[in-house]
Amino acid sequence: MKNILKTTAALVTVLITFTSCNNSGKSNGKSGALASNVAEKVYVAPGEYDEYYAFISGGYSGNLTVYGLPSGRMFKEIPVFSQFPTSGYGYSEETKPMLNTSHGFIPWGDSHHPDISQTNGEIDGRWIFINENNTPRIAKIDLTTFETTEILEIPNSAGNHSSSFVTENTEYVVAGTRFSVPVPQRDMPIKEYKGNFKGALSFISVEPEHGQMDLSFQILMPGFNYDLSHPGRGKSHGWFFFTTYNTEEANTLLEVNASQNDKDFIAAVNWKKAEEYIKQGKFTTMPANYAHNVYDENTHTATSTMKKEVRVLNPAELPGLVYFLPTPKSPHGCDVDPSGEYIVGNGKLSANLTVHSFTKMLDAIENKKFDGEAYGIPILKFEDVLAGSVEQPGLGPLHTEFDDKGNAYTTFFISSEVVKWKLGTWEVLDRKPTYYSVGHLTIPGGNSRKPSGKYMFAMNKITKDRYLPTGPELEHSAQLYDISGDKMELLLDFPTHGEPHYAAAIHADKIKSKSKKIYALADNKHKYVAKTDADTKVVRNGNEVHIYMTTIRSHFSPDNIEGIRVGDKVYFHVTNMEQDFDVPHGFAILGQNNSELLIMPGQTKSSVWEPKQVGVWPFYCTDFCSALHQEMQGYVRVSPANSDTPLKWSLGEDID
Repeated sequence: MKNILKTTAALVTVLITFTSCNNSGKSNGKSGALASNVAEKVYVAPGEYDEYYAFISGGYSGNLTVYGLPSGRMFKEIPVFSQFPTSGYGYSEETKPMLNTSHGFIPWGDSHHPDISQTNGEIDGRWIFINENNTPRIAKIDLTTFETTEILEIPNSAGNHSSSFVTENTEYVVAGTRFSVPVPQRDMPIKEYKGNFKGALSFISVEPEHGQMDLSFQILMPGFNYDLSHPGRGKSHGWFFFTTYNTEEANTLLEVNASQNDKDFIAAVNWKKAEEYIKQGKFTTMPANYAHNVYDENTHTATSTMKKEVRVLNPAELPGLVYFLPTPKSPHGCDVDPSGEYIVGNGKLSANLTVHSFTKMLDAIENKKFDGEAYGIPILKFEDVLAGSVEQPGLGPLHTEFDDKGNAYTTFFISSEVVKWKLGTWEVLDRKPTYYSVGHLTIPGGNSRKPSGKYMFAMNKITKDRYLPTGPELEHSAQLYDISGDKMELLLDFPTHGEPHYAAAIHADKIKSKSKKIYALADNKHKYVAKTDADTKVVRNGNEVHIYMTTIRSHFSPDNIEGIRVGDKVYFHVTNMEQDFDVPHGFAILGQNNSELLIMPGQTKSSVWEPKQVGVWPFYCTDFCSALHQEMQGYVRVSPANSDTPLKWSLGEDID
């Protein structure tokens, strides 16, 4: 009873402290976001560009959104794991293979953690990777086109959460499982979870020039939940760190049963050692079934290949591969500072922030300062790896990012705030409220050796009272802070789409000059391309009809087609012959039961239409392209299934 009273008193003291801190700057005058004309700091004049790109995960939308900073303007939604009718992604014949998995065609995803490719520990703006949590996958987006070009399914995994974070030369992207499962999957009682379920940590190699992904190896871990991860950098390059929770290995009512242990673990993985073991052949080849989907920019077409095996390492049998760092309590975020020395474990249920030392970790390993083992993996002694603690900084710590001045910024979900503290001294320097229940935060380059120290933005889970109400469902809220001074300053609220988790941000100069403006028509190697009106044709093969169509301001070719029959499967292969920046054309036909197409200059896309009724059905351009956009249309005549109406087409003249 005395312990309970002491704990309650301590919490009350902490909350009083928060209240006084949050109100300490207030006076009779305006404060916070109203203290100065902050609108000037976020205003981007017409015709001018934002300073940064921000790539924000779309959560259950399955996609990735692109914003400008400091304006908070949304520029684009990049379709990744979900069908996207705006462009026809996942509907067009060329992009359907991108959503193929071992479970079949999956038209949606749950995207969480984007990370930008790096060179020498600095973000380079070539590619951005993002995970899919529900049906485990990793995607790569090419930042010259802002299009998804590759998706790799992850076998032996479930809840692909501690992903997708890259090493400092983009040697690997990791994919850690949140839910442990039987490996290989089999029918077994759930109550036999403990000791039988496994967690897979997947290391995906990235080919340096073109970025092609390959599942290099997996490390089969104990059946804990692997939550977040970050790579070592600088002195800790060659290591990867993963938070775990549910070291109790509970399988029901986890909010209670997975919160019993005072400490869970950060798993420190030596991937350089893993490479040595792979070269020595000390792995098991395990049968697997997983999809590898690749979009070819030359053919404008994706292909899907099913892979059948994966190399697996067992850390219990491979000394030096994995160590456990005890970390209080149910740690969520796992963050590594720019120097690579400090590993921050954000324990959701811990009163303090725990910071481990990489130097001390190596010393503890060398001198075998172990505190037992878990499933054959050494547990290092907590005191021997501890760098320091930030004492009672807030309630419900989740994630930490870093600036260029030796400071760290941590989100606190329960007390709804971001707290700034000093690396090395562990002193709290500043705190600012968020609105409300903040999850992740992002500093441009914050997950690299060279972060920016200008802006930080927080992504909040609760939005009520921040924007005009839109019924029970509200978009989530992001808030931009100026962190260039000693104190953080709230500059801007802006809504975000889906449920953002993590985000990645980069200076615009690293991307905008490399951004592709058109696809060169001369390089188009699509199977059904028509590069001029003279190339257009209509070909019947049984009940399949292939229409080679072109589009240019302001007509389709052909624009009248006859001889289509009920029951035909009609493929419209539409090539946009424009070679001018920002002149897409759309295509849709009445009764089209998948999606319209949006075709970029020089690109070819295909859509299937299966007419069910006789008649004359119009098609048209869905994207306003010129003053004569309304005139950009055509007709398809559909005759009965047994009709002998000949196949005919034309442009600019009547069909005889």
